[in-house]
Amino acid sequence: MNITIDREILLENLNVISRGLPNKSPMPILTGIKIETTDTDLFLTSSNTDISVEVLINDVSLKISEPGKTVVPGKQFIDIIRILGAKKINLYLDENNSLIIKGDKSEFNLKVMDYMDYPNIDFVTLENPLILESSELKSIIKETVFSTAQTEKKPILTGVNFNNKDNQLVVTATDSFRLAQKIISLDSYEDFNITIPNKSLDEMSKVLDSYDGKISLYFTSNKLLLKYKNVLFQTRLLDGNYPDTSKIIPNNFPIIIRFNRDELISAVERVSIMSPKDKEKDKETTYSIIKLSIKKDRIIEISTTNNILGSASEEIIPTDIEATNSITIGFSSRYFIEALRSFMSTEITISFSGEIRPFIIRGDYDVNLTQLLLPLRMD
Repeated sequence: MNITIDREILLENLNVISRGLPNKSPMPILTGIKIETTDTDLFLTSSNTDISVEVLINDVSLKISEPGKTVVPGKQFIDIIRILGAKKINLYLDENNSLIIKGDKSEFNLKVMDYMDYPNIDFVTLENPLILESSELKSIIKETVFSTAQTEKKPILTGVNFNNKDNQLVVTATDSFRLAQKIISLDSYEDFNITIPNKSLDEMSKVLDSYDGKISLYFTSNKLLLKYKNVLFQTRLLDGNYPDTSKIIPNNFPIIIRFNRDELISAVERVSIMSPKDKEKDKETTYSIIKLSIKKDRIIEISTTNNILGSASEEIIPTDIEATNSITIGFSSRYFIEALRSFMSTEITISFSGEIRPFIIRGDYDVNLTQLLLPLRMD
């Protein structure tokens, strides 16, 4: 193998490939990047068993003197290409089974791995794609993935469920304490019901970060393939039936309060500094407990009491309030702030169905996005 390529082009594609590299792996070969060249094209592949990424490079700067294939230590190879100052880079295999990397006056000799040890990556057949705008998928991920479970006590809840029925796609994430749901109308497309791991969606969002345009999604019973430009990004799907959440969202709200989103976030952040910490039953992370109350003059009070540190409260004037009775309700400030930050709207509406019942948050301009939180008892 002997090629020359523009460093910026190679580095841009290596940054995409890096999303498929594991931090650690019981299979050392998977810490490597597979490099394969034909007479005209360069292929780069990475995989951590959950995610597999492949890019095809046929840029005009690519000159292939000799086709070939190898596997190089992934992190080290990317670091070398990143620090080189050269515009053009020459890569070739020598007789000692090393990859020589040359750029201007710099030269690196990188030991390679056995190409035959690298597993064959079976990418999904490219048939019957679902076409979306990348901005739409990125928004879906931002609006939902934070509500997934972070432990595998209930593995299915570590993913986001995409359920398309009669061209209405319902995207749902929940960790049993909160729920995020986005509903999207699709053009004519067959029904499907899949659950995508949260870590895969995080990496997918990063891969798409600098890309604006159409993407293609391809499905099998256990895999999802995202394709755009010269990139294939494939993830496994979670096994099992996602719980039916259709009846969780209340539809009767005696109390509806509108807020300026940023003002509310700031008030909650200030008060939560003093709030007591509690532990969720299924993981070690802590969250701050605060409460919201309607005062007699229809001013909203955000407050907390900490038996060790003291207490804090802040009054906030809502932009509108509809209430047939008063309410005092406790909740996790972290969950609350994460839900609020998923909205683009300046004005948000919080609808309460009772002090011990779930409440929902919606935004004026965030169409078909619902965030739901379960209240916490304030003993």
